Amino acid sequence: MFVSVFDMFKVGVGPSSSHTIGPMVAAARFLDHLRAQPFAVAGVRVSLHGSLAFTGVGHATDRAVILGLTGMRADAYDADIAEAALKQVKQTAQVAPMGLPVLRFHPKDDLIFDYGPALPGHANGMIFKGLDSQGDTVTQVTYYSIGGGFVLTEAEHAAGRDGDSGPPIPYPFSTATQMVQMAESSGKSIAQLKRDNERSRRTSPDLDAGLQNIWSVMSDCIDRGLATDGILPGGLKVRRRARGIHQALLAERGMNQPAPHTINDWMSAYAMAVNEENAAGGRVVTAPTNGAAGVIPATIRYWLDHVPGASAAGVPDFLLTAAAIGGLIKFNASISGAECGCQAEVGSAAAMAAAGLCAVLGGTPAQIENAAEIALEHHLGMTCDPVRGLVQVPCIERNGLGCIKAVSAASLALRGDGVHLVPLDAAIETMRQTGADMSDKYKETALGGLAVNVPNC
Repeated sequence: MFVSVFDMFKVGVGPSSSHTIGPMVAAARFLDHLRAQPFAVAGVRVSLHGSLAFTGVGHATDRAVILGLTGMRADAYDADIAEAALKQVKQTAQVAPMGLPVLRFHPKDDLIFDYGPALPGHANGMIFKGLDSQGDTVTQVTYYSIGGGFVLTEAEHAAGRDGDSGPPIPYPFSTATQMVQMAESSGKSIAQLKRDNERSRRTSPDLDAGLQNIWSVMSDCIDRGLATDGILPGGLKVRRRARGIHQALLAERGMNQPAPHTINDWMSAYAMAVNEENAAGGRVVTAPTNGAAGVIPATIRYWLDHVPGASAAGVPDFLLTAAAIGGLIKFNASISGAECGCQAEVGSAAAMAAAGLCAVLGGTPAQIENAAEIALEHHLGMTCDPVRGLVQVPCIERNGLGCIKAVSAASLALRGDGVHLVPLDAAIETMRQTGADMSDKYKETALGGLAVNVPNC
C-alpha cells in the first residue's frame, strides 16, 4: 500500500474535494477517453447520482462538471477565467475542449441530477456519455469520486484499483502495526520511512519543493481567510468570523494574564480561516479533503506560532507523518463523507494532524500511532449533515474543534509511553464499520441531522 503525500495533499479549489475537485477530474478523464475514440462525438451528457445529486448544487458540482468539460483543472483554477467559461457555455450550449471538436452541451438539459438510488459502487457516482449528432449514446463511462479528489472508473473500482500499482517501495506497510514495527526495527522515524518511499518515485529536490509548495498554499490560505470579511455565498448568509476573532485575539495580546483556554480560539481562527476560504470557492489544499482542509494547516500554524522551539524546517516531517496516517485510513476505511460521514473527513484530518504534531514534538513511532488513534477514536460516529448541502454549517467550526482535538490527542500521547489499549488499526476498522452502518441521511445528502433541523433560508 502506497499513497503519495501529493495524493493526500492536493492543491485545488473549494468547496469540496469529492463534489467539486472529483467531478473536474472525472470530466478531464472523460475528455481523454473521447480523444482516444475512433468515432466522432458531437455532444456530452452527464448524470449525477447519490450524494453528488442531493448536495451537488451546494457543493458547486454543476459548476465543476461544466468547467471540467471545458478543460479547466482544479490545481490551475482561475476565478475570472472560470466565470467567463461558465457564461460562455450557458450562452452557446457548447464546450470546446482542446483536441476535440466543439461539443454540444446544454447544462439545463445535459447535466442531470438523479435523485433516485445511488449507483452501486459508491455514494458519489457520475455517468458521462458521449453522444452522436442524433443525440444517441455512443460511449459512456461511470466514475466514482471516492473522497479527497480521488476518482475511479467503475471498472477500476470493481478491480480494486484504489491502491498503488507503481514500482516497489522500500518500506511497504498497510497497517499501523506494520508501520510502527518497521520504524522501530529500522531505527527510522515514520517521516523517514515515508520520505524513503516517496524518493523511490521522485527525486529529493522534487519532493522537497512539493512539500514546500503544499505548506505555502496552506499558509497563504490561512492568511487570506484571516484578512477577509463578508458573507459566504450560497444563501445561508453565513458571515465570515475568522478575521474578527483574529483581530480580537491580537488586541488582547498585550493584556495581563490571558485565560489559558484562549489558545483554543487561536487554533479555531486559523482553521475557520481556511474553511471560510474553502466555502467561498477559494484555493485550498485537500487535507485529506476540502471539508476538513482547515485542521492540518491550523495545527501547523499553532505549532509554528505558539510552541517554543518550533521551526519551519520541521513542516515536511509533519506533512509526511500526517500523510502516512491518512494513507492508512484511506486504504483501510475511507476519507469520504458521503461514504462514512464526517468521521472520515474531520476525524481523519484530526488523526493526521495529531500524528504530525506528535512527530515534530519528538514523539516516538508508538506515541505517534497513539496520538492518531486518540484523535480518530473521539470522532467516531460523527455525521456529515451540511445545512443546505453547503460546506459551511457545521463544517467551518467543526474544523476548529478538530484542530483542538488533534493538539489534545498529541499532548496526551506524549504524556505516555505509546502503550495503549485500542490500536489505531482497530479505530480505523471501527470507523469503516460505523460508516457502513450509518444511515444515508447522515452521509452528505442533507436529508437528516442539522440539515433538516436548522432553518436554512
